[in-house]
Amino acid sequence: MKKILAFVLAAVMMLSFAACGSTEPAEGENGGEEVTVGSALEILETVWGEFGEDEKFFAMGGDYDNMVDGAPGTVTNADFLTGVLLVPAGTETLEAAALVHGMNLNSFTAGAFKVADAKAFAETMHEAIASAQWMCGFPDKMVIATIGNEYVVASFGINDAINPFEEKLSAAYPAAEIVYSEAIA
Repeated sequence: MKKILAFVLAAVMMLSFAACGSTEPAEGENGGEEVTVGSALEILETVWGEFGEDEKFFAMGGDYDNMVDGAPGTVTNADFLTGVLLVPAGTETLEAAALVHGMNLNSFTAGAFKVADAKAFAETMHEAIASAQWMCGFPDKMVIATIGNEYVVASFGINDAINPFEEKLSAAYPAAEIVYSEAIA
């Protein structure tokens, strides 16, 4: 009886380890270091989770179809991708997530994207954010980071929101490469 119980427990443990391996490793550019990222949404949830309650601001996540109050959410709406996250029309994303300021998008907007080529997508987003026509306030800064070869985080907003976001992104994902951290002129 003990042998059967031990076998069953061993089988359950093997299955649980296999299930835990469902996240995708992304090979980083930093010394070949591997970064495990489960999804674009996971990136924003992890970074937002690094904010203390006294640091968080009124935020919403997702898009028009998947709105989440006070947390990041999944983005599937093409109009939201282009209109809010500034992804140029026709640019392919495999998945996307968003976290935005609840009152003014120019105060803080962050999108995380899974894409086929992170470096090329980062360049595309840099150009899109730099050439945007701003209304209702002007963001101070943009931060664009790659995590491995498949993930990009593109954000813009006022310094009081973007600087802590950049710090917490770098702390949560040490292998992330900050491709752009610059004032929006």
